[in-house]
Amino acid sequence: MKILLLGKNGQVGWELQRSLAPLGELVALDRHTVDGLCGDLSNLSELRRTIRLLGPDVIVNAAAYTAVDKAESETELADRVNGQATEVMAQEAAALNAWLIHYSTDYVFSGQGAMPWKETDTVAPVNHYGVSKLAGERAITDSGCKHLIFRTSWVYGARGNNFAKTMLRLAHERETLSVIADQVGAPTGADLIADITALAIAKVQERPELSGLYHLAASGEVSWHGYATHVIELVRAQGEQLAVTSINPIESSAYPTAARRPLNSRLNTQKLCENFSLHLPDWQSGVTRMLREVLNK
Repeated sequence: MKILLLGKNGQVGWELQRSLAPLGELVALDRHTVDGLCGDLSNLSELRRTIRLLGPDVIVNAAAYTAVDKAESETELADRVNGQATEVMAQEAAALNAWLIHYSTDYVFSGQGAMPWKETDTVAPVNHYGVSKLAGERAITDSGCKHLIFRTSWVYGARGNNFAKTMLRLAHERETLSVIADQVGAPTGADLIADITALAIAKVQERPELSGLYHLAASGEVSWHGYATHVIELVRAQGEQLAVTSINPIESSAYPTAARRPLNSRLNTQKLCENFSLHLPDWQSGVTRMLREVLNK
């Protein structure tokens, strides 16, 4: 099995390089052209040429335009990378009879209410990033290609920047932190996403009827304020000396951004767990493991 991985140096892509390697021949690309192979999703013609040249059995798209606030002004670029490039991959996957594995987001929903979103719930993005990611989803389903779309939320990894690392840095610098408390979701590790992706790819080779859209997130829920509190309490328990003495909860309205954020980022993962016989660990275990890795570096 030949696997083409796009976005190899992102948080999820980095972990996918590890998890996909045992499944077959892995060709991993980033946005730079190497040996005539282009993984730049903004270059649609070269992306199409690269897929045709390689003829993969599986395309795993871990690349995306993820600058949520910039997407409000860079709409054309967000649409090209998240929408049109995904359409190119889907068309080529259909022509090759290959699988396309793609990652989407809870941002396709309105963010209202408090119930975890199901795959069948009505989509209504509140920002352009969500609009562009929804366009990518629809391009895949319209193409008729064999696919797995994983909607996930609040992704973090030990590699690169993430919310927990930012809170840890600020906790060393400031006595008081103010953190949003009215947005709720589940921090989900890039390593968990990568491991489930590899398992799902192996399983759909035997059971192609499992093709479709799935929600993938760690179990449990927390606000950003609760997340920050967990991080700081854990780090302090490890003996780290921190300057912070209080973490104040604030509403989203107190921290205006160019793009609106959904308040409810909860995802219902029942379909994924049942179809692939999975148990999703709680968000705390993944965050704890990541922090210990960061602290021991």
